[in-house]
Amino acid sequence: MDSLSQIALGAAVGVATMGRRTAVWKAALWGAVAGTLPDLDVLIDHGDPVRNMVLHRAETHAPFWLTLFSLPLAAGIARLHGEWAQWRRWWLAIWLALVTHPLLDAMTVYGTQLALPWSNHPFAVGSVFIIDPLYTLPLLAGAGWALATRGTGRGLAANVAGLVLSTAYLAWGVFAQQQVERVARASLAAQGIQAERVLVTPAAFSSVLWRVVAVSGDQFHEGFRSLLDTTPLMAFDRFERGAALAEELKGLDAVQRIAAFSKGFYKLRLEGDRVLLSDLRMGQEPNYIFTFEVARRHSAPVPTIPPVQVGTRLDLSRGLPWLWRRTLGEPLAPPR
Repeated sequence: MDSLSQIALGAAVGVATMGRRTAVWKAALWGAVAGTLPDLDVLIDHGDPVRNMVLHRAETHAPFWLTLFSLPLAAGIARLHGEWAQWRRWWLAIWLALVTHPLLDAMTVYGTQLALPWSNHPFAVGSVFIIDPLYTLPLLAGAGWALATRGTGRGLAANVAGLVLSTAYLAWGVFAQQQVERVARASLAAQGIQAERVLVTPAAFSSVLWRVVAVSGDQFHEGFRSLLDTTPLMAFDRFERGAALAEELKGLDAVQRIAAFSKGFYKLRLEGDRVLLSDLRMGQEPNYIFTFEVARRHSAPVPTIPPVQVGTRLDLSRGLPWLWRRTLGEPLAPPR
């Protein structure tokens, strides 16, 4: 999730755990700090943008390592504030603020390596967009009320209510995702598309409009479904995945890493003499945030180059009006 959501979650968890055992500003401050710390791994350069992508949300997002780190951090905070008698409660607050960060991240489609050091599998439910105001606002309102009232009973109750509402919203996202997947699979079957894998993830900023990607052999199919749509089935557009290029470059480290990290939702294409590798999960055709130039086709075999990120985003002047109208159920073709 975005940094503001993680800060708000950490602050809310800190306040809820500490209650009246310390000043509410201390609990909110250190909860927010702990909720931010796992994302400092973005400052680590692993050598190229593909490695930076797939190694983000790794050790710093693993509950095992965060649990170990929470002990000295909580002890230092308790010592700093002269509250050593409360160090166990400080440890619980800091531990919860740390581990809820990767658990929330795992609800997005990116991929969070929760099982390290035993497995580097990228867990990704994909039921919430990385920025969703309906998740974040209850947390901000609840924690803000607790701070404004300096930890009164009503303020602490409002903070808990914010946590309950935001968690309920995550549960709603999983439910909505399952409903859209049911419609998507029925639509694919009705159109004779034999999908090897299907991805259902929300479009930007809400859980009403959903994007579906279905991989079928050398092609992938993209469609959109609003919960307000009245038609029983979805429409899909078909695109090539670059099977010939994938076979030619299958030994390339960048291709292997993206193929594994995206769980097969990737494509290769030529743009002039450039070979571009895209993660299909984040963005929509033809704009993908994580697109990398990995080779130049001057001759055969294709000479590889160090990966360069060249990802693009949807033009907001066209994308936002379409997003709003499509969310409301208008049967509009996506902007290309």
